[in-house]
Amino acid sequence: MIAPLTRDARGYESQFSTNHLGHFQLTARLFPALRQANGARVVCVSSAGHRLSDIHFEDPNYYHRPYEKWPAYGQSKTANVLFALALDTLGKNVSVRAFSLHPGAIFTPLLRFMAHEDYGVVGVLNEQGEIKTTAEAGFKTPEQGAATAVWCATSPQLEGRGGVYCEDCDIATLKIEKDALHGVMPWAVDAESAHKLWKLSEQLTGVTFNPDES
Repeated sequence: MIAPLTRDARGYESQFSTNHLGHFQLTARLFPALRQANGARVVCVSSAGHRLSDIHFEDPNYYHRPYEKWPAYGQSKTANVLFALALDTLGKNVSVRAFSLHPGAIFTPLLRFMAHEDYGVVGVLNEQGEIKTTAEAGFKTPEQGAATAVWCATSPQLEGRGGVYCEDCDIATLKIEKDALHGVMPWAVDAESAHKLWKLSEQLTGVTFNPDES
């Protein structure tokens, strides 16, 4: 999360590569097994951070624009939501459904790259400039943070559903205010963008899905 500019062996920006392209490749390899499961669910852990950026399709890997850690993180999390949307469209006819979610704000080693001032950006510094406790900041415990992912994977309430973004063990509502703490941004649930990201991901990874392959 908000890592300094790092590239993988292919030269791709690390947050986009780790948070999205890796999931795309893994799911493609697993798709024949998912198809045979006759009722599989794929759960993509996104974040409320998706509101920080849409996908920059012209330069997703920061080859030509200055690197910014927060928008780069946001772009990768938007990619999670769009991937779930596109995967569900592809998979629902073979009983593979996909969901994305915001687990909640949680103090974990995921925050290891955050500088002190970054905690101010996310509103978890007190008046003395100290990092708030989990309770003071309104953060979830790791166990609470896992709840929505488990719900997406197992809840009978989601039977016949898919391609939706969830939070707090519920389907999130659409929001247009970037500073809203809950909900999903319109750009993350845009079917055209989901299709465009899918094609870009195939191009970058050299991996394709075959829904008819078993």
